[in-house]
Amino acid sequence: MPSAEFVEFQQKMAANPVPPPPASIQELRERIETNMGNLPLAEGTSAEEVDAHGVFSILCTRDGGDDDPWLLYFHGGGFRICSARAYRAHGSQLARACKARVLVVDYRLAPEHPFPAAVDDAVAAYRWVLDQGVDPSRVVAGGDSAGGGITASLLLAAREQGLPMLAGGILLSGWLDLTNEADSYERNAETDKLFGKQSAVEAAGLYLQGQDPRQPLASPLFGDWAGMPPLLVLNGSIETLYDDSVGITERARAAGVDVTHTVYEGMPHVWQTSYPAFPEAVQAVDEMAAFVARVTA
Repeated sequence: MPSAEFVEFQQKMAANPVPPPPASIQELRERIETNMGNLPLAEGTSAEEVDAHGVFSILCTRDGGDDDPWLLYFHGGGFRICSARAYRAHGSQLARACKARVLVVDYRLAPEHPFPAAVDDAVAAYRWVLDQGVDPSRVVAGGDSAGGGITASLLLAAREQGLPMLAGGILLSGWLDLTNEADSYERNAETDKLFGKQSAVEAAGLYLQGQDPRQPLASPLFGDWAGMPPLLVLNGSIETLYDDSVGITERARAAGVDVTHTVYEGMPHVWQTSYPAFPEAVQAVDEMAAFVARVTA
């Protein structure tokens, strides 16, 4: 049963005026960045813009956290919207809660930059972190929705390119199968309106532009997970992407990967990014913090 605080939060969000539809995807991006980009940082944190081997990123750190492990964070948005600036405040919250140096990566977006541009940028950002002298055993990748997919793709790409393996991956409501054939799109169509089947099909089309959706770096659900580092998989019970999280958990576990999978009852898509507005979001971030501490110890 969702908490009273979550119900109240949802009611407040529903009561907000609905803006007119954007005239273009660029206008939608600008709206999101305007609304989210000026949110305050978490107390005791700072944010610095960095050039991560040509990939604009924002490094969020907590006061006194120079020796903290690193969390490469990839935002959601169906590979086509949102930005590092929009996630700047959330990155600072994660830096404080997870006691980590959080690099929010501004990977290139579709349709201007189709697959594999986002994955290439993720790899470039990881190479940049390694070039700072950071031990890979102190680096975790994580992300929500499409960013969860990029996280999983980065792990596969790191192995493919002979890079040192990261300490772990965090998949939050991850979009991991771009065939969009999962039963949960229909099963949860009425309970999760944020990312329905039509949106998934449209977004995948813009990102892939005719490429095979079953390529592992596009749909990491189809990858070879043998030898991969520990994973933390979090999803809500009413999500349309529910089956993506279950699928990656089953596939990775079958390959011998250490997977922690938690299903949050009554939670919709990417509820974790509302931290610290209600208890379920706090619990999810607490899980992230415990995972980061465990795999980087």
